[in-house]
Amino acid sequence: MLDNSGRVESGIDCPWTSRARTVERVASAKLPTTVGEFRIAGYRSLISDEEFVVLCKGEMEASVPTLVRIHSQCLTGDVFGSIKCDCGPQLIAAMEMIEKAGRGAIVYQQQEGRGIGILNKIRAYALQDEGANTVEANERLGFAVDSRDYQQCAEILFDLGLCKVRVISNNPDKLKALEEAGLRIVERIPIEIEAEEPAAHYLKTKKEKLGHLLEIKH
Repeated sequence: MLDNSGRVESGIDCPWTSRARTVERVASAKLPTTVGEFRIAGYRSLISDEEFVVLCKGEMEASVPTLVRIHSQCLTGDVFGSIKCDCGPQLIAAMEMIEKAGRGAIVYQQQEGRGIGILNKIRAYALQDEGANTVEANERLGFAVDSRDYQQCAEILFDLGLCKVRVISNNPDKLKALEEAGLRIVERIPIEIEAEEPAAHYLKTKKEKLGHLLEIKH
């Protein structure tokens, strides 16, 4: 469990405790935001060059079903306010849910563009300008539709002391991956943002091609 000083308490009886560690926590600090006060922690992978950031609020307890979100980095949406996707508003909405609940965690992973990286994502955007949808663009570039992996995200949640989670997500593949890692998913919390074009087209593709659990709002 990540306490107020940033220390992790051991001894939590979670499935990951018997497995070899593949991530390590590097540092943590207070992070006041426009949404509320959180703690921010940095993790690094021990098997790749990937780094992770976690926003936490409140006490993390294995026995308490806790709000969590796995959020894949989206520079264009999270930082630049792109309306081609709903990523930025989803991140803020998740922070607001956790702030209201007084307890929760967001794992922010560096898997831009569903795992293809920012430069290839921009290449995919260029293909979308020509009429391809987000799935077709990835495939035309020679990539899988979704290259992301969530195992280390699950390990980070275990490291925080969580076992029972309420997952803020519309992505059934993400839920399945976390469950297969040993987390007990108590509830799925939908996260839907009202969207205008071009994000509405993007969401329609995610629903029809990627199986996301969405009711398109626009």
